Amino acid sequence: MTDALMNVAALGGLAPAKPGQRPDADRLREVAQDFEAMFLHQMLSAMRQGASEDNPLGGPDSPFGSLLQSEQTKIIAKAGGIGVADAILAELLKTQEAP
Repeated sequence: MTDALMNVAALGGLAPAKPGQRPDADRLREVAQDFEAMFLHQMLSAMRQGASEDNPLGGPDSPFGSLLQSEQTKIIAKAGGIGVADAILAELLKTQEAP
């Protein structure tokens, strides 16, 4: 999975399949996982804002907490996530295969 957590423009790289062209399922899965990672990053960011400074994993202003959060979102998304990537992948495949 590429590191597109903060690069929303990276998700715009998919164009509709041309007639007779098969969709690239691996690329679609990668994009879906990147989107889920960004979604999880936003969720965890909101949760981290409520954390206290004495939190061993880092408070809201801790650079280490931010790095940990970034890695956590990548791992969660790559391990199957919360189902967002699967739903997006199914819709992308439908869109790519539509005439």
